[in-house]
Amino acid sequence: MAEPTTAPPPRRLVRPDPWSVASVLIAAMVLMPVAAVVWLAFNPVENIWPHMMATTLPRYLSNTGILMAGVGVLTAAVGAGAAWLVAMYRFPGARILEIALLLPLAVPAYIGAYALVDLFEFAGPVQTALRGWMGWVTPRDYWFPAVRSRGSAILVLSSAYYPYVYLLARAAFREQSGNAYEVARALGTGPWGMFLRIGLPLARPAIAAGVALACMETVNDFGAVSYFGVQTLTTGIFSVWLTAGNAGGAAQLSLVSLGVILALMGVERAGRRNLRFHRAARQSRPIMPRRLLGWRGWLATALCALPFAAGFVLPVAVIAHHALSKPEHWLTPGLGRALGHTMVTGGLASVLCVGAALVVVYGARLSRRRLPQLMLPLTGIGYAAPGAVLAVGLLIPMAALDHRMADAVQWLTGRDPGLLLTGSASLIVLAYVVRFFAIAQGATDSAMDRIAPSLPLAARSLGRTSGGVLRAVHLPLMRGSVGVALLVVFVDCVKELPATLLLRPFNYDTLATRVHERASVEALAEASPAALLVIAVSLIAVGLLARSAREAGGTRG
Repeated sequence: MAEPTTAPPPRRLVRPDPWSVASVLIAAMVLMPVAAVVWLAFNPVENIWPHMMATTLPRYLSNTGILMAGVGVLTAAVGAGAAWLVAMYRFPGARILEIALLLPLAVPAYIGAYALVDLFEFAGPVQTALRGWMGWVTPRDYWFPAVRSRGSAILVLSSAYYPYVYLLARAAFREQSGNAYEVARALGTGPWGMFLRIGLPLARPAIAAGVALACMETVNDFGAVSYFGVQTLTTGIFSVWLTAGNAGGAAQLSLVSLGVILALMGVERAGRRNLRFHRAARQSRPIMPRRLLGWRGWLATALCALPFAAGFVLPVAVIAHHALSKPEHWLTPGLGRALGHTMVTGGLASVLCVGAALVVVYGARLSRRRLPQLMLPLTGIGYAAPGAVLAVGLLIPMAALDHRMADAVQWLTGRDPGLLLTGSASLIVLAYVVRFFAIAQGATDSAMDRIAPSLPLAARSLGRTSGGVLRAVHLPLMRGSVGVALLVVFVDCVKELPATLLLRPFNYDTLATRVHERASVEALAEASPAALLVIAVSLIAVGLLARSAREAGGTRG
């Protein structure tokens, strides 16, 4: 007689967690432009890849590589050197320069490029004064360095991006133990020896991270390099797409650009993989800055003032001179419209970006599934992708979707609604959200880490839902970090140029595009009011960043 078989227990239907679903959908939206670029690059309508490899691609790659190498070396030297002086010594003006060295972050590189050319070109005040003093007439009478050159681009980009290295290196130097330096001094090690043998090796991971950020911004730059006439991967994307009208070729160049960025990130992480430095918890004294007297103190002042003058004072002075000498340009109707567009797109993008980051981070923490947790770190790739790459990945698929939506609406209603997505600023907002999502995600993730786990558990035991816990517990405690994230994302949106140029609708200007359009036709006086507004908005975020960094680092010495 056969034994009765027991039926397997019924499978329990697992209801989808709304927070997990929302976090996965948002993460997929952030990753979508990169996936679209990959698909378009491997499925072009007209494959011009062999032609580009034989003609323009080597020039794009070599110029991009030289710019990255030059900017990397200069930002490392200037940023780490200034951070070492500010952290280890006291000299005349040290406390002012400690904050002033951050101010070039408020000046976009393209504004620095316009100011440099205006000041040093043949018709500029410097060469005009030289000809007047020396009696020269034509350029053949004297030699002057070429202003529109690759070297000038490296100088401008380094002046704009060295604060990334400075900020991280200064924090790294201040977190080191003073015991090691006291022992080194007792053994007769001089200042250079302490910097090369102790300070630099311990701060190497922070310096490498800052250099990687500066190099990523160099690859993303379009306004400065195009003004100097340097053909890079980003300018190639604009040329292939807008001039040649080949979307597939633009996607292929975008994929190369993204590959360069990912390779840079891989090299940076591999370089510090085995570097682990720990500070002893006990018997560790903070570094006490030493006072530099006499000519040494003034030399340190001059060395720290030079990058501040090149990255902030010079461009702001040139732009302010034009803006004040011709005040009628402040009343042009296009300026107010560009300001309104900038405030609307930047404000909406910052709110959506930070809100989406809250959902993704909170959903990944609540979810018991691996997919949201696996997708969370991948969403940071948007910040690594240059703005032109994201524009290619957004505009082409969204344009196809837009046409299908318009056809469907016309078929149902008999009216042509026009282009709903690509005909408005929606794509600009979406590009900003994807581009700066990593900033908002990092701020919200670190803020949630600082909340004691017992607080949300107590709220849940009192009957609060997961959404109620987020509103009643997390958001009040994260208010400061959320506010900083909103401001930083907004300022980055204000300064973003490549994605805005490619995705904006016809006759839709922001402050950044207005500055670029006017300055590219040598009308710097007309561009100066918009440029000053960009700098003024950016200074707010830089001031907040300097304040938070000062509070974190303390007021030692």
